[in-house]
Amino acid sequence: GFGIFGSVSGSSAATCATISKVALPELMRRGYNESLALGSLATAGTLGILIPPSITMVVYAVASDVSIIRLFLAGFLPGLLLMILFSGYIAWWSYKHSDQVPPAEAPITFIEKLYQSRRLIPCALLVIMICWVIVAGYATATESAAYGVFGSLILAMSTRSLTFRNFWEGLLATSKTSCMIMFILAGAAFLTKTMAFTGIPAALAQQVAAMQLSPLGLIAILTLVYLLLGTALDGISMIVLTSAVVL
Repeated sequence: GFGIFGSVSGSSAATCATISKVALPELMRRGYNESLALGSLATAGTLGILIPPSITMVVYAVASDVSIIRLFLAGFLPGLLLMILFSGYIAWWSYKHSDQVPPAEAPITFIEKLYQSRRLIPCALLVIMICWVIVAGYATATESAAYGVFGSLILAMSTRSLTFRNFWEGLLATSKTSCMIMFILAGAAFLTKTMAFTGIPAALAQQVAAMQLSPLGLIAILTLVYLLLGTALDGISMIVLTSAVVL
């Protein structure tokens, strides 16, 4: 569920906030262990930033001048791997602590599963279509975003959940987010030029080279740096502030 919604929203924060509001009360009502429920929701929420199409990937591609399509393709395998690992651990933990999980529900037929997923399957197909038109070269990332909006409107109308009020609220939210990201990117461009003028990236690169770190050692240090930055900054801010130096 997190993987599919993460690909729909493109944001880890939105994924975690939205799914948690729906899933956590239901998990508690069914009697699941609170630590397991909270841990699985918090960790699986990170899939929104990794599984394409991802807002953060688009920002990184712009800030680093790399191919958005290649970034999207690079996110599929680790995203799928994380989904398998998360699901596998939950299954293993539940098997080891069977007294802390509710009994399994009665099995249902494949047709019943399809019927219960009737509103989830179109969303998954929409995500696949968006990624496919980009990879196949039929559309750019901007054009595929338009396809995604058009498909979302059709799905909302077909389920009778589209009203003028939520349509207007969606337009306002999109405008606010787009303006925020554009201001961040403008500041990042200015910061990059300033960094290049001062020579800070070159000096840092020389210091790192003098440390004679292995690739894995450098990745480990960068991981610690981003863990510390993540306590105070969101993902997009970290990308635009550090990409000039790290790259």
